[in-house]
Amino acid sequence: MVFPLMLILGGLSLMAFTQNEKPVVYLVGDSTMSDKRISSYPETGWGMPFQYYLTDEVEVENHARNGRSTRTFIEEGRWETIKETLKAGDYVFIQFGHNDEVPTKSRYTPPEQFQEFLRQYISETRQHDAHPILLTPITRRQFDENGQVKETHEQYSELMREVAASEYVPLIDMDRKSQAMLTEIGEEKSTLLFLHLEPGQNPNYPDGVTDNTHFSETGARMMAELVLQGLQELDHELAKYIVEGEE
Repeated sequence: MVFPLMLILGGLSLMAFTQNEKPVVYLVGDSTMSDKRISSYPETGWGMPFQYYLTDEVEVENHARNGRSTRTFIEEGRWETIKETLKAGDYVFIQFGHNDEVPTKSRYTPPEQFQEFLRQYISETRQHDAHPILLTPITRRQFDENGQVKETHEQYSELMREVAASEYVPLIDMDRKSQAMLTEIGEEKSTLLFLHLEPGQNPNYPDGVTDNTHFSETGARMMAELVLQGLQELDHELAKYIVEGEE
């Protein structure tokens, strides 16, 4: 009986080893990316549908959390947790800015520190022989009188672009991509992409809600598709894991 048992245990060990060798995509960011509680439905972070656009040859771990900035994500030990399992060949998607840029918030991160923290994420990712990818923050839904989407992250998106260029890190410019998409869809129809509910429409929001930052299920899927598009435009090696027909 010992011999079959050894075979079984050996097989299980081999399975675990094989599974662990899959590349992992770690999502690091704020509420626009994060998983949501059922009590927040239909609010959806783009990281939730993103995993379903990729084959099972790669794993996705969504570590993004509501209200976090580059600084608080590190201070709370969330980045340290990722580093404990980060291995060669993994990928780290880094998307911040919404909370960093607001001086009145406790999560505020001054411009110089914002870039310093981005460089820390990049450097420590590379120390594990893993691959960082920067994503500028997704635009807020704000239109001007001419039907054009307003710049809502101009300074911090540019700060991230500077870091991407100086550190030779792939960048998906979600700010510009989402601005272009919302402009094309238009002011009225773009409400369908965000958390807009009338009173009584959903039990989680009995008084209704008008939120031009966070996404509906439809909006989250469309933002995830912009990320896929960005990977393809970069000719990034992760693009080979995109499910056929998705872009």
